[in-house]
Amino acid sequence: MARFELKLPKMGESVAEATITNWLKEVGDKIEADEAVLEIATDKVDSEVPSEVSGVLIEQLFGKDDLVQVGQTIAIIETEGDAPAVKAVESAAPAEVAEIEKTIEVAKDAVTAPQDFSGSDKFFSPLVKNIAKEEGVSVAELESIAGSGKDGRVTKEDILKYIEARKSGVQAPKAVVEAPKTVQPATPVQKSQQAVPVSVNGGDEIIEMDRMRKLISGYMVASVQTSAHVQSFIEVDVTNIVKWRDRVKSAFEKREGEKLTFTPIMMEAVAKALKDFPGMNISVDGDYIIKKKNINLGMAAALPNGNLIVPVIKNADQLNLVGMAKAVNDLGNRAKAGKLKPDDTQGGTYTVTNVGTFGSVFGTPIINQPQVGILALGAIRKVPAVIETPEGDFIGIRQKMFLSHSYDHRVVDGALGGSFVKRVAEYLEAFDVNRDF
Repeated sequence: MARFELKLPKMGESVAEATITNWLKEVGDKIEADEAVLEIATDKVDSEVPSEVSGVLIEQLFGKDDLVQVGQTIAIIETEGDAPAVKAVESAAPAEVAEIEKTIEVAKDAVTAPQDFSGSDKFFSPLVKNIAKEEGVSVAELESIAGSGKDGRVTKEDILKYIEARKSGVQAPKAVVEAPKTVQPATPVQKSQQAVPVSVNGGDEIIEMDRMRKLISGYMVASVQTSAHVQSFIEVDVTNIVKWRDRVKSAFEKREGEKLTFTPIMMEAVAKALKDFPGMNISVDGDYIIKKKNINLGMAAALPNGNLIVPVIKNADQLNLVGMAKAVNDLGNRAKAGKLKPDDTQGGTYTVTNVGTFGSVFGTPIINQPQVGILALGAIRKVPAVIETPEGDFIGIRQKMFLSHSYDHRVVDGALGGSFVKRVAEYLEAFDVNRDF
C-alpha cells in the first residue's frame, strides 16, 4: 500500500488559491484515476479536481468552504502498490513517519470538528473562517470582532489583530452598533446611500444568491463606481456578411467540423480595430495607464443557471477566421458544460457581449474591470434602408445591427471611443463576400 497526496493543482498564472465548495467523495470511497474528488471555486470560475491515481480516499485535509493554496495537499488516497508522486509512509524514516501522522491527525481534527457558521447572521469570507478554525476562534468571538471592511465585515487583518491581542491578554475591541446621530442636512440634501428596505409578503419567495451571482453583483457595482461609463452607438449594414455565411456555413461545418456563427466574424473585426486603436487595449492602475501587448478578447457567455461568465480568446489578432470560430465554439461549449478552467477567464484586455442573442437591439454593457471598454452586439434585423447607387437612391431591404460601445471616460475620450466602434463597423461593412474561410 502507498499513500498519494492529492494537491490543489495549478489553475493559471494569476490563480493562487481556491475555495472548496463540495466534496464529491467521502472518506472510505473508492476513486478511479481521473475521477473528480471535489469541487472548487476561484473568484472567476468553478471546477473539479480529479484524482491522478486509483485508490481509496482515507483523509480529507480540508473541509467545505475552506480556502486552499495552490500546491497544498487536500486529500490522502491509499493506492495499491507504488503510485506516481506517492510518499510511502512505510518506507520513511521513523521521524518522518511521526511527522506525517501528526500532520494527518491535526488535519483530521479540523475536518471532523468544523466550525458551524450556519447560525450566524453575519457574512464571513472563506479566508476569515479558515483562520478562525485554525486558531480556535469561536463563532461567538468572531461575531464580536469590530470589522473594518465594507458594511462592517471582518477582514483578514481584523481577525489577525484579534488573535494577537487575545494571545497577549489585551482586550480586543468589540463590535458595537452606534445609535444613529442627528445630522443637519447640507444644501443640497445628499441622497442616502443606505439600502431601501424591501417589503416581503406572505406569498413571496426568498432566494439567496448563489456564490457566482454574489461575485457578479460585486463586480458590476465596483465597475460602475470605478469607471466613468460613456456609450457610443452605431448602426452597421451586415447584409454581405449574412449572405456570405448563408452560402458557406454548410461547407465550413463539413470541412472544419465546426458551426460557423456570426460571433467569430465580429470578433475578427474587433481584433483588427484594436490593432488600429491600441488606446482601447489598455488598463488603468491608479494614475498609470498600462498598454497591453497582447489582444485577448473576452467573450461574455450566459450559463444555463442564468449567470454570466467571460472566457478569454488569447492573442485573438493572430487567429484566422477558422481559428477564431474554433476558439469561440470551444469556450462557449465548455462554459455551458461547466468545464472552463480558471485560466480560461484570465488575462482579458477587451470584452465583447452578444445582447442580440436575446433579441435586444442594443444595450449599455458594464465594463469588465480592469479593462476600459466593452462592445455589445445587437440583434441582426431586416430593415428598409436607403441604398445609394450611381443611378440614384432607392429603398431596399437590408440586414442591419447596432454596435453599442461602453468605455471608460477617465482615459478614453469620445473621439477615441467613437472612432474605435466606427472602425469595427467599417471592417464589417467592407466584408469580402468572395473570401475563403
